Amino acid sequence: MLTLPATLAMLFAAPVTTPAQPARVPVLLELFTSEGCSSCPPADVLLAKLQAEQGLEGVEVIALSEHVDYWNYIGWSDPYSSKQFTERQRTYAPRISGGRVYTPQAIVDGEYNLVGSDGPGVRQALLAAAQRKRGTASLEVKPAAQPRADHADKGALVSVALALGGLPADGEVWLAVVEDGLVSKVTAGENEGRTLPHAAVVRSLRRVGSTKDRGFTSVEEVRLDGAWKREALRVIAFAQEAGGPVLAAGSAAVPK
Repeated sequence: MLTLPATLAMLFAAPVTTPAQPARVPVLLELFTSEGCSSCPPADVLLAKLQAEQGLEGVEVIALSEHVDYWNYIGWSDPYSSKQFTERQRTYAPRISGGRVYTPQAIVDGEYNLVGSDGPGVRQALLAAAQRKRGTASLEVKPAAQPRADHADKGALVSVALALGGLPADGEVWLAVVEDGLVSKVTAGENEGRTLPHAAVVRSLRRVGSTKDRGFTSVEEVRLDGAWKREALRVIAFAQEAGGPVLAAGSAAVPK
């Protein structure tokens, strides 16, 4: 018969185990936004919160903040805006928003269309998207060969080893570089006088190929602009049916 001290000693000596946490499913959250739009700042804040907190069970939020250029006419030219992002938004419009483009617009996994500041709706869409059939995406980012001294102003190179597999369909493969911690002091337009913080701002986005037999393997070089804060950069890769559902997504930090 064990004494109380002996029993306590056995209890404290026993290894403590914790249940394994379920793997998080990467889900792509795109926000089409603009510093020229007075309705956009709450959506920018929501995107940053969802990315930073990662508080949805079973979901890894992979965020892209894509600043469109069609608000620039109103008096403030968004420094992060690009016609490319406007065109990307328009490719979604016929299928998921009745041909309409607007800001702030959140598109989850290429399937769900919501007002970008609708916190409950965006969270519900992220959870629903995590249940969709999808493949896997893995990427590793390493320093690449540096440019010659006479090309130093063009920025550093990184090498991205990318592998996609088990996709539910064939599609396009995209690489993006995003930057966190950006801040603008807006001096004109609808947000005049406001200081706007941003997360996951897309600095570059390019198609690097198409999947074949529902998979893709490649090593890509990506140039980083010298003005970007390297410690705040991430590379995001995703496969997607053209203008349609996301098939897989992943991200990795840029090494210092």
